[in-house]
Amino acid sequence: MEEENLVKKTCRELGITQKELAERIGVSRVSINEWANNKTPTPKWAEKTIKLLSEVEELQTFKNSIKNLIKSDRNILLSLEN
Repeated sequence: MEEENLVKKTCRELGITQKELAERIGVSRVSINEWANNKTPTPKWAEKTIKLLSEVEELQTFKNSIKNLIKSDRNILLSLEN
């Protein structure tokens, strides 16, 4: 089974366009498009950068979930006190 293209997978998982991915990692949209369509191999530095971007986004999502959970718990406690 062939591994999914990193650029396409990252864009899908983060809900961003190839143009947005290009802006986030500091490359041209053309480069991203070539990597996504396997016209040129994705450089190792770009693979690492894209993977780090995904990890940062996942951590931010986790952090926001925890904040929302704490906020929700506070609201529940406040409503119980009244």
